[in-house]
This record gives sequence, C-alpha cells and structure tokens, in this order.
Amino acid sequence: METTANISVSQIISPTELLEHWQGHRRVTRRTIEAFPEEAFFNHTIGGMRPFYKMVMELLAIAEPGLKEIVHGTSEHFDEDFKHDNKKETFLRLWDEATEAINELWAKIKPEQFKETITLFGQYEGTVYSQISYFIDNEIHHRAQAYVYLRSLGIEPPLFFVRD
Repeated sequence: METTANISVSQIISPTELLEHWQGHRRVTRRTIEAFPEEAFFNHTIGGMRPFYKMVMELLAIAEPGLKEIVHGTSEHFDEDFKHDNKKETFLRLWDEATEAINELWAKIKPEQFKETITLFGQYEGTVYSQISYFIDNEIHHRAQAYVYLRSLGIEPPLFFVRD
C-alpha cells in the first residue's frame, strides 16, 4: 500500500477531520436545544417518543463517558437518567462542558486505536471508529426527532448543514 506523508492512501478522513465533523454536528444539536421553548424541551412529545431533554441526557451519557473509556481503558457507568434542575440552561452548560472534554480526550486517542476492538459500557463491542460513528449517528437520529418536535411547535429548526 502506498503512503504519502506518512498517511495511508486508503485513509479517507483524518482523526482531526473526524473530530471537526462530530463537533460540527454538536454545534447544530446545541442550536437545536436553544431553539426549544423551556417548557417544550422538558414536556413536548409526539407518538410516544421521549421529550427532547431525555434524548439529550442519553447523548451526554454516551459521548464524553464513551471517549473516557476509549482513552483510559476503564469501564464507565452509563447514566442517562442523572439528576438535574429542569432548566434548559443547565443542559446547555453540560453540553458545552462535554464538548470541551471531548476535545481534550480526543487529543489522547492514538491513530492506531481507531481500528482496535473495544467494549463500551460493558456491553457494546466494536472498533473505536465504529463506536465513535455510533455516537455521531445517534446524535443525528435524536436531533432529527427534535426537528419534528420543533416543527410541530411552529418553530423552524436550525439548518442541519450549517455546522459552524
């Protein structure tokens, strides 16, 4: 296999580009949280789906703790039902804190780790890359549900393709 500047020609995206891709999605999700009226963030549902704050709790329980497992090799407790004060501003603060932690943890992942097989939260086996892909895909999935909620409330959701 040929290499150019120590990067395999089969590599499509660098770890730095993957992080930026993920953080772009996180910025859109943050704007989605901001778009919700306080009451609707905690109570609005359609068709048996959870309120968006519950989905955000899940996303917070996966991203930073999952990266901690990847970086430190220790099992993290999956806690998507943590105590909070029922204030949207708290969720925005937690989101921002997790975003910073993701950046710090990401810097500690070695490129060769992305192909290693790991088990997250004691039960989900896959490569580091597939786990991170799941983090991103799961966030997009829940944000799409939130878009349905926002539209049902007469609120235009953030443009999903504007990731800055």
